[in-house]
Amino acid sequence: MPGLFHGTSLERPVTCEVCEKPLDACACPRDAGGRVTLPRDQKVTVRLEKRGKGKVVTTITGLDPAASDLKAILKTLKSACGSGGTIAGSVIEVQGDQRAAVASELLKSGYETKVK
Repeated sequence: MPGLFHGTSLERPVTCEVCEKPLDACACPRDAGGRVTLPRDQKVTVRLEKRGKGKVVTTITGLDPAASDLKAILKTLKSACGSGGTIAGSVIEVQGDQRAAVASELLKSGYETKVK
């Protein structure tokens, strides 16, 4: 991708608006459209759902699957809660009523969290 003032002596590479590094060296999380989506910009909802046979599961919704590493987030949440979990589409599920622990871990990671 050509930079600013392409082909002149004043040429500058296109930089990220957040970290100000060239786009090829930028590690900022981006959504599917290429816009920077930081954790604080994602509205995460943590809620308790009841499954068949009376089992409960904590669900985490509102995470952008393109801008967030859902597998890494799930691994962190499972180790913090000491329970199992899975990813169903763009929803993270953690076994049991883990709303407080999940919300705490997400807040540490910089996500704006709402518990229902």
